[in-house]
Amino acid sequence: MSEINLFVGNLPFNTTEETLKKLLSPYGKVLEIDLVKDRETGRLRGFGFVKITDSTDEEIRQMDGLVLEGRSLHINEAEKKRKIKPKITKRKAF
Repeated sequence: MSEINLFVGNLPFNTTEETLKKLLSPYGKVLEIDLVKDRETGRLRGFGFVKITDSTDEEIRQMDGLVLEGRSLHINEAEKKRKIKPKITKRKAF
């Protein structure tokens, strides 16, 4: 049983975790949902991340384009966070 982190974009701003879980549960067991919110307003930003298990690559492709409240969702495997290397600049001493 492998877990996959999915990026879900173009979400309606009134989406709930329960609504998203119902939509995606036919494609695998939904373990966790993180709907990203604006820090200042608390309003959804229109995307989120879903941890799901027991999904095949084909099922993930089938999920892309699902419609929720008239909006076509963009769903794909989330990329791992990239580590940002600190930029080191060399300066000459005078």
